[in-house]
Amino acid sequence: MRLIKTVKYVGEMELLSGLSIKGSGNDLSIGGADSEVIKNPITKMPYVPGSSLKGKMRSLLELKYGKLGSEKKKGQLIEDSTPCKCGRKDCFVCTIFGAHMKPGAESAPTRIIVRDCDLSEASVNLVKAIPLENGGFLEEKAENIINRKDGTAGSPRVMERVPAGLKFDVNIVLQIFEGDNEQEMKAKVEEALSLIEDSYLGGSGSRGYGHVKFTGEWV
Repeated sequence: MRLIKTVKYVGEMELLSGLSIKGSGNDLSIGGADSEVIKNPITKMPYVPGSSLKGKMRSLLELKYGKLGSEKKKGQLIEDSTPCKCGRKDCFVCTIFGAHMKPGAESAPTRIIVRDCDLSEASVNLVKAIPLENGGFLEEKAENIINRKDGTAGSPRVMERVPAGLKFDVNIVLQIFEGDNEQEMKAKVEEALSLIEDSYLGGSGSRGYGHVKFTGEWV
């Protein structure tokens, strides 16, 4: 299989509502948020992991086109809700994103590379211009669970979010191999981004988090 060329989708992702993609191993501090967003350990700036964006792109395409994984049980093909793992050359999901748990599938190699999304230069400059006494730029959103019987709030928690209005750089690479349909793969990437716009990115989407908008072009 011969690599013909690579093409890139370069652009920005604007937050239309607060975004929460949780980090791991965050230490709880007195007065701090119960759930912190993931940050670069050196700059302390939030970012969107490429794995989170890629996973959401893939899962929404799989849901739209009925491409969830399946396995045979007692002679019947049962959908198991895992990522598609058919590995067929004619499966755009497996061709673009890779066959789940099948690195040597007919559809291999994986065509897409989704880079981590850092805050755009303009957003970094905006953040740095905020006076220190304002307490930082990340949003701490208080939430509660409502008791259905008496209407009182219980189980309060504080969620850290990246606030609406900030933008992240987006860089997606497609490797085009001999025999690939370049235009179809580009269209599926764009469709996946559009599906995220109609859905959400990160956690707590049903509560209004993660509404985003993409702008970009192929270069």
